Amino acid sequence: MSREPLEPFKIEYETGKDAFERGQYREAVQFLGKASQLVDRNSRVGGECLMWLVTAYQAAGQSSEAIALCQTLVRHPSIETRKQAKRLIYILEAPELKSRPEWLVSIPDMSTLDEGNSKIAQVSMTATAKKPKPQSSESELPFEDLSQINTQDNGFVWVAMGAIGLLVAGLLWFS
Repeated sequence: MSREPLEPFKIEYETGKDAFERGQYREAVQFLGKASQLVDRNSRVGGECLMWLVTAYQAAGQSSEAIALCQTLVRHPSIETRKQAKRLIYILEAPELKSRPEWLVSIPDMSTLDEGNSKIAQVSMTATAKKPKPQSSESELPFEDLSQINTQDNGFVWVAMGAIGLLVAGLLWFS
């Protein structure tokens, strides 16, 4: 291939990847779809572009298109693309897990705050973040009765040292 047909592909491909990484999945599908039409789909680069397109389809909520494209990529000439497609098809076809509402964290909508309230919220958040933690005094620590602690030697150290000595002596003897 000459350089000129690859330039539009590179532009569309990189723009699609950037859109995907910014979370703009519908735009990523458009750019990656255009890029896949500008390159040989059976090449290594074409397979890589199509794998990005599969993930963009899935992220955009177009699961059926993602699964269909991934099933065609399982028979791609590039070995690496086939491996990735086989791994991804299991994920795409997996059943969706149910989640309970108590497992989810709800994030409040901050867009309804007007300008005045948001500044107050920012000031109060920084004020709470700057508060030093109270240092605990020693009187708050639980008292440990030292007479209850077993300090008697159990002989383990001597047994371990003897075993190490025998091991070293054996190594010296047999070397």
